[in-house]
Amino acid sequence: MSARPGTPRITVRRQPGRGVYDRDTIYRIIDQALLCHVAFVSDGHPYVIPTTHVRVNDDLYLHGSHASRMLKCLATGSAATIAITLLDGLVLARSALHHSVNYRSVVIVGTATEVTESNEKGAVLRALVEHVIPGRYDDTRAPSANEIDATMVMRFPLNEMSAKIRTGPPVDAPEDYGNPTWAGVIPIATRAGTPVPDPKLSDDVALPAYVHSYNKRFAHVGS
Repeated sequence: MSARPGTPRITVRRQPGRGVYDRDTIYRIIDQALLCHVAFVSDGHPYVIPTTHVRVNDDLYLHGSHASRMLKCLATGSAATIAITLLDGLVLARSALHHSVNYRSVVIVGTATEVTESNEKGAVLRALVEHVIPGRYDDTRAPSANEIDATMVMRFPLNEMSAKIRTGPPVDAPEDYGNPTWAGVIPIATRAGTPVPDPKLSDDVALPAYVHSYNKRFAHVGS
């Protein structure tokens, strides 16, 4: 299913052959990422804020404190852009200016609306925890009604979005292929380290399986 490739705001103009408008591909990138960056304008000044996110069906959700400048701005109906990037490799070319990176990125534009219904907010907060660490939510204390009320949740519709993907080896000028310079790709991957227990953790609390196997979270998705 398409993500409206004809919309000028999300049409890839630089290297258009790398543009991807397939919704399934875009969703895989969104779902693998743990962070997004939200760009918005508040009081005449541009800001870019990193934050966690979760996709539920055809909506992206953000959350935070009611004091958040970003969320308060989005709640007014101000337009925003969300960017997500997964770095897959360093591309070393024979020419210094032809060096690049392999990546999968998504850009989403639109406006958000605040989620105010408590049950929906609770479901989104559960989805956020499960997005970051699948299996974790049911192993923790659920948020209280006061905690849910104190949290602001914004729904960002996934209507206008596109992906841009680079894969493969360097692309050098024809005259540079004979240069005796190593060229190729250094793969880059996110890895989870060895879990470090809280110093206040009781000795009889075992390491959960979902923590032990967390590196599976970073399995490469897509090209």
